[in-house]
Amino acid sequence: MVKKDSESSCCSNGSHDHEDHTLSNDAVVTKYQVAAEITNAVLKEVIANIKEGAVVGDLCDIGDKMISERTGKLYKKEKNFTKVVLKNGQVVKIDLGVHIDGFIATAAHTVVVGASKDNKVTGKIADLLRGTYDGLEIAIRSLRPEASNTDVTRNIDKTASEFGLTPIENMLSHQLERNEIEGEKKIIQNSGEKQKGEVEKVTIDKHEAYAIDILFSTGKGQPKDMDTRTTVYKKNESVSYQLKMKASRVFFSDVNKQHGPMPFSLRSFEEEVKAKMGVVECEKYGLLTPYPVLYEKEGDFVAQFKATVLVMPNGLLKIAGLPFDSDVYQSERSVQDADLQTVLKSALKPKKKKEAKKEEPAAKKA
Repeated sequence: MVKKDSESSCCSNGSHDHEDHTLSNDAVVTKYQVAAEITNAVLKEVIANIKEGAVVGDLCDIGDKMISERTGKLYKKEKNFTKVVLKNGQVVKIDLGVHIDGFIATAAHTVVVGASKDNKVTGKIADLLRGTYDGLEIAIRSLRPEASNTDVTRNIDKTASEFGLTPIENMLSHQLERNEIEGEKKIIQNSGEKQKGEVEKVTIDKHEAYAIDILFSTGKGQPKDMDTRTTVYKKNESVSYQLKMKASRVFFSDVNKQHGPMPFSLRSFEEEVKAKMGVVECEKYGLLTPYPVLYEKEGDFVAQFKATVLVMPNGLLKIAGLPFDSDVYQSERSVQDADLQTVLKSALKPKKKKEAKKEEPAAKKA
């Protein structure tokens, strides 16, 4: 997550404490929209560079550099992470975000390497992508004021069933707040027995922002941690600890200065080796929350689509997130449930009802 250079990612003091940071403030909406424009542009550029032989690290560099250029920083340092080369037919998920003055826009998209209008994707992979994207669109359209998060969860899970898919267990979509990517209100998909009581039932209200994150699987939806090294972290604001190692203290100080409360990748640090050393103690004592790499069972596939949505008084604004390319990904399945069809076909912004014309009073006879 990259911030605009002239803005601080931390909460400000003094007179700024009294500023209106809600969506009722037009300036806040504008900051979300600017962040979303950058997010969408970068997502499109990364997708355009996905092809057989592309190196995952190079794709990350393209995204990092473009975000930095758009937000006022230029990322130059070459990194030496393990090289992963893409092959035709692989399912690839891209997930990124930008914030302006702490107002976050994030999006994710899934593509198949080598897919094009001349090389269409069909079968279960097309069903997976179509079903996951429809799950996103239905979840977004379920975010009406006075609706509950459990209503949204129910629609997400029902959509997966329509396509013979399984939502990834216990994945969360979050309310977005200033400097907080995991806000107070949460929407869970496919909650396990333990998690059912942990996510509080809440009501969606106007002037709220959400990152709706949908992940469906062709398998059981219970991915496992395979001990792949985590490279993405977020500072845990509720934990304090006096670090013992100098490398850890220097690294954590850099985290505070460069990223504040936002998620970050170890790729963003100039001295990669020192960052890898420093992160160990920080993670061990809970100062940083890791975003682990999870794996579905071999032979099964996972798709992810994510969008940033503003709940406004006159409807919904989907500000970050790309459209689905149905010319390339051709599924033979679709939503059949009548209630879900109604939600899927509903407009983000309901059309205003035209006022009936008042009849002119009859002219008086002379």
